[in-house]
Amino acid sequence: MPFLHRVLYALLALPAMAFAAVPSSAPASGGCGSQAKIAPAQRVKNTAHWTTASEENNFGYDVYRGESEKGPFVKLTKTPILGNGTTLETHNYAFVDDTIDPCKDYWYYVESIATDGSREKFTPVFHVPAKRHPSVPKRP
Repeated sequence: MPFLHRVLYALLALPAMAFAAVPSSAPASGGCGSQAKIAPAQRVKNTAHWTTASEENNFGYDVYRGESEKGPFVKLTKTPILGNGTTLETHNYAFVDDTIDPCKDYWYYVESIATDGSREKFTPVFHVPAKRHPSVPKRP
Protein backbone atom coordinates (compact mmCIF):
# COMPACT_ATOMS: atom_id res chain seq x y z
CA MET A 1 0.00 0.00 0.00
CA PRO A 2 1.20 3.52 -0.66
CA PHE A 3 2.86 5.42 2.14
CA LEU A 4 1.31 8.85 2.10
CA HIS A 5 1.68 11.55 4.69
CA ARG A 6 -1.72 13.04 5.24
CA VAL A 7 -1.01 16.69 5.74
CA LEU A 8 -4.19 18.47 4.81
CA TYR A 9 -7.48 17.56 3.31
CA ALA A 10 -10.63 19.55 3.03
CA LEU A 11 -13.86 19.49 1.18
CA LEU A 12 -15.00 22.93 0.28
CA ALA A 13 -18.46 23.92 -0.72
CA LEU A 14 -18.10 26.87 -3.01
CA PRO A 15 -20.80 29.39 -2.18
CA ALA A 16 -23.52 29.97 -4.75
CA MET A 17 -22.71 33.68 -4.73
CA ALA A 18 -19.30 32.92 -6.25
CA PHE A 19 -21.05 32.20 -9.53
CA ALA A 20 -23.11 34.16 -11.99
CA ALA A 21 -26.86 34.29 -11.54
CA VAL A 22 -28.61 30.97 -12.06
CA PRO A 23 -29.46 30.69 -15.78
CA SER A 24 -33.09 30.60 -16.83
CA SER A 25 -32.70 26.92 -17.69
CA ALA A 26 -32.28 26.13 -13.98
CA PRO A 27 -35.20 24.44 -12.26
CA ALA A 28 -37.82 26.85 -10.97
CA SER A 29 -37.45 25.53 -7.42
CA GLY A 30 -34.70 27.96 -6.48
CA GLY A 31 -31.95 26.14 -8.36
CA CYS A 32 -32.69 22.67 -7.02
CA GLY A 33 -32.50 19.54 -9.11
CA SER A 34 -30.16 18.51 -11.89
CA GLN A 35 -27.81 21.13 -13.29
CA ALA A 36 -27.31 19.15 -16.52
CA LYS A 37 -28.80 21.90 -18.69
CA ILE A 38 -26.67 24.62 -17.08
CA ALA A 39 -23.32 25.50 -18.64
CA PRO A 40 -20.51 23.87 -16.60
CA ALA A 41 -18.91 27.24 -15.78
CA GLN A 42 -22.16 28.43 -14.16
CA ARG A 43 -22.95 25.33 -12.10
CA VAL A 44 -22.79 25.29 -8.32
CA LYS A 45 -19.88 23.03 -7.35
CA ASN A 46 -18.24 21.16 -4.51
CA THR A 47 -14.44 20.99 -4.62
CA ALA A 48 -12.33 18.47 -2.73
CA HIS A 49 -8.75 19.56 -1.92
CA TRP A 50 -6.01 17.40 -0.43
CA THR A 51 -2.25 17.65 0.00
CA THR A 52 0.48 15.05 0.44
CA ALA A 53 3.81 15.76 2.15
CA SER A 54 5.38 12.79 0.35
CA GLU A 55 4.26 9.83 -1.73
CA GLU A 56 5.52 6.30 -2.25
CA ASN A 57 4.41 4.19 -5.23
CA ASN A 58 1.36 6.40 -5.65
CA PHE A 59 -0.50 5.86 -8.92
CA GLY A 60 -3.37 8.23 -8.16
CA TYR A 61 -6.73 8.90 -6.53
CA ASP A 62 -10.43 8.26 -7.03
CA VAL A 63 -13.12 10.46 -5.47
CA TYR A 64 -16.40 9.02 -4.18
CA ARG A 65 -19.72 10.70 -3.28
CA GLY A 66 -22.75 9.54 -1.32
CA GLU A 67 -26.04 11.02 -0.20
CA SER A 68 -25.54 9.85 3.39
CA GLU A 69 -22.57 9.40 5.69
CA LYS A 70 -22.83 5.61 5.45
CA GLY A 71 -23.27 5.56 1.66
CA PRO A 72 -23.67 3.95 -0.70
CA PHE A 73 -20.87 5.85 -2.42
CA VAL A 74 -20.42 6.24 -6.18
CA LYS A 75 -17.04 6.78 -7.83
CA LEU A 76 -17.03 10.20 -9.52
CA THR A 77 -13.65 10.11 -11.24
CA LYS A 78 -13.89 8.58 -14.72
CA THR A 79 -10.13 8.03 -14.66
CA PRO A 80 -7.91 8.36 -11.58
CA ILE A 81 -6.38 11.72 -10.71
CA LEU A 82 -2.72 10.94 -11.33
CA GLY A 83 -0.40 10.82 -8.33
CA ASN A 84 3.32 11.52 -8.35
CA GLY A 85 4.78 8.04 -7.88
CA THR A 86 7.49 8.23 -5.24
CA THR A 87 8.50 11.70 -4.10
CA LEU A 88 9.48 13.61 -0.98
CA GLU A 89 7.88 16.78 -2.37
CA THR A 90 4.55 18.24 -1.32
CA HIS A 91 1.75 17.97 -3.89
CA ASN A 92 -1.70 19.54 -3.95
CA TYR A 93 -4.69 17.87 -5.54
CA ALA A 94 -8.26 18.92 -6.27
CA PHE A 95 -11.42 17.47 -7.75
CA VAL A 96 -14.41 19.58 -8.80
CA ASP A 97 -17.87 18.01 -8.60
CA ASP A 98 -20.24 20.01 -10.79
CA THR A 99 -22.90 17.28 -10.96
CA ILE A 100 -24.52 18.11 -7.63
CA ASP A 101 -28.07 19.09 -6.80
CA PRO A 102 -27.47 22.36 -4.89
CA CYS A 103 -30.34 21.51 -2.50
CA LYS A 104 -28.84 18.21 -1.29
CA ASP A 105 -26.22 17.40 1.32
CA TYR A 106 -23.38 15.18 0.11
CA TRP A 107 -20.62 13.09 1.69
CA TYR A 108 -17.27 12.46 -0.04
CA TYR A 109 -14.03 10.59 0.45
CA VAL A 110 -10.79 10.16 -1.50
CA GLU A 111 -9.23 6.75 -2.15
CA SER A 112 -5.53 6.36 -2.98
CA ILE A 113 -4.34 3.87 -5.58
CA ALA A 114 -0.83 2.37 -5.38
CA THR A 115 1.20 1.43 -8.45
CA ASP A 116 0.53 -2.25 -7.62
CA GLY A 117 -3.23 -1.59 -7.86
CA SER A 118 -3.98 -1.76 -4.13
CA ARG A 119 -6.37 0.85 -2.76
CA GLU A 120 -6.98 2.49 0.59
CA LYS A 121 -9.23 5.22 1.88
CA PHE A 122 -7.05 8.35 2.00
CA THR A 123 -9.42 10.80 3.70
CA PRO A 124 -12.24 10.39 6.17
CA VAL A 125 -15.78 10.88 4.90
CA PHE A 126 -16.52 14.62 4.52
CA HIS A 127 -19.94 16.23 4.77
CA VAL A 128 -20.86 19.15 2.51
CA PRO A 129 -24.20 20.78 3.31
CA ALA A 130 -26.67 21.93 0.66
CA LYS A 131 -25.96 25.36 -0.77
CA ARG A 132 -29.56 26.24 -1.49
CA HIS A 133 -32.90 25.42 0.03
CA PRO A 134 -35.97 24.58 -2.03
CA SER A 135 -38.39 27.43 -2.45
CA VAL A 136 -41.31 27.13 -0.10
CA PRO A 137 -44.60 27.97 -1.82
CA LYS A 138 -46.39 30.94 -0.28
CA ARG A 139 -49.66 30.14 1.42
CA PRO A 140 -52.73 32.08 0.30
